[in-house]
Amino acid sequence: MTYAALYLALAMVLPFITGQIPQIGQMLSPMHLPVLLCGFVCGGLWGMAVGFVAPLFRSVLFGMPAMFPGAVAMAFELAVYGGLTGFLRGKLPKKIWMIYVILIVSMLLGRAVWGLVRLALSGLSGGGFTMAAFLTGAFTGAVPGIILQLVLVPVLVMIFEAAGLSLNRE
Repeated sequence: MTYAALYLALAMVLPFITGQIPQIGQMLSPMHLPVLLCGFVCGGLWGMAVGFVAPLFRSVLFGMPAMFPGAVAMAFELAVYGGLTGFLRGKLPKKIWMIYVILIVSMLLGRAVWGLVRLALSGLSGGGFTMAAFLTGAFTGAVPGIILQLVLVPVLVMIFEAAGLSLNRE
């Protein structure tokens, strides 16, 4: 629980690095890093919980991301990230290359869930959410963040596991 609280705190603070500039925040996705790490280190349940509450808390406390539709859709996306990384790391072989497989699968499924939730929310609000908006929001506009996640998360997971800091027993 203490590690999960630490990752939640990081998810609150890391976006300040982007200076609260929404375009930079969308590109780098700073809240994603602690949620992905939380799943790997603390397990799927804690990763899912931290992923779900982080954008909602941040929206309430700091106004970014906007609650509707941003933080709501992000809550589901990050819940998938944290839940899947933890669940899959606990069930699959502890090979280094599996970290990348788990990370990529989690990121793809999380982005798909984000798109589905955004589509549902746009239907409720009478707005539109096109395939072009999905591709831009989930992939094209997020390339720097995706690269950062693919480089930084596996290295940190390997360091944490080598140091015995992984609590993931799923």
